[in-house]
Amino acid sequence: MDAAPLRVLYRERQWVPLVWWPLAAIIVALLTAQLAHNRSIVWLIVPAIVLSFLAVWILISLSSTIVQVEQDAQGTRWLLAGSAILPDEVVSRSLAVPATAKRNAMGRQLDPAAFVVSHGWIYEMVMLILDDPNDPTPYWLIGTKNPEKLLRAFLPEQADAALAGLAVT
Repeated sequence: MDAAPLRVLYRERQWVPLVWWPLAAIIVALLTAQLAHNRSIVWLIVPAIVLSFLAVWILISLSSTIVQVEQDAQGTRWLLAGSAILPDEVVSRSLAVPATAKRNAMGRQLDPAAFVVSHGWIYEMVMLILDDPNDPTPYWLIGTKNPEKLLRAFLPEQADAALAGLAVT
């Protein structure tokens, strides 16, 4: 039996902001200058190489989160957020969380049992309320650069209602 390939409906990689790259370069230059001060040229070259590789590795690893929506041959849509997978049939309701409400959603109102994928540089979110008796997770809270595209790809039948609050703010 040959499995049909999954069709990707939406994909987003959550890169760190571009301004972080020059800031990392400045930090590498300052640290290298500190280490090389009144020393031989080796103390300039080696720290510059090592710290540059370290800075690039840190920025790329911070940018490793991928949010993706796939559809299988049976029509089931799957949300992949980080290493977790969610089928569309267990989502009872959805809601777009605007940037102005992110602080509340991630603050005191956050349920400790919720599944969260969020970065400080991603300002908007999507809340997916689950109705799965086998899963104690009440909802997923996923940071996204484009909640409208994510909701229209993952839950097209709920997208208009979920996005109503986003248009108001």
